[in-house]
Amino acid sequence: MIYYVEDDDNIRGLTLYALRQQGIEAEGFSCDSEFKAAVTKRVPDAVLLDIMLPDTDGLEILHRLRADQETATLPIMMLTAKDTELDKVVALDGGADDYLTKPFSLMELTSRCRALLRRGGMMKKVSDTLSAGGIVLSPSHRQVVVDGVEVKLTLREFELLEYLMRKPGIVFSREALLQSVWGWDFDGGSRTVDVHVQTLRQKLGERAGCIETVRGVGYRFADRAVE
Repeated sequence: MIYYVEDDDNIRGLTLYALRQQGIEAEGFSCDSEFKAAVTKRVPDAVLLDIMLPDTDGLEILHRLRADQETATLPIMMLTAKDTELDKVVALDGGADDYLTKPFSLMELTSRCRALLRRGGMMKKVSDTLSAGGIVLSPSHRQVVVDGVEVKLTLREFELLEYLMRKPGIVFSREALLQSVWGWDFDGGSRTVDVHVQTLRQKLGERAGCIETVRGVGYRFADRAVE
């Protein structure tokens, strides 16, 4: 089930029709209050969010969903007329899994929705806790503990660390990390990866060496002793 929050009746109706025609179960809401009430009754498999809503900013809804344990790992796509690079970066770094600007192709939308649903299914199957190099990461609780002390990470830092920890020893290029962690259509540039790795290392403290730089290639996670 996909929940779609959009105040424009025409856009919401057409989008829901297109999704249902492709066999995707979907329900629409014109405002946050309706959406919030529905989530308390049933948590969906994915959410589509407009940013400019009459009662609440879509980014506020995004942050609320990410802060709630019940919806913290829910796949979320922003569908909005805001199309600047800054808008995309703010939404993606705020926890959105994908970002599609209006007007959009209904064929592309349904394809991306299937990808969101696949991701949601995969996340339910993966191991709940990762532990290596003095770092313990819990996806379901969005929690990272380093040498017994909880470390607060942004959503993107968390997802980057989780991705690397799930495949220790494997070297990933910056482009591969952009595609896998930020989303295939993210155009923020490879420098984005470097900046996030730098801040992540700072927060990991003495365990920063677990994220190794492979010169000329990219990064990998290595289970290593404190330096």
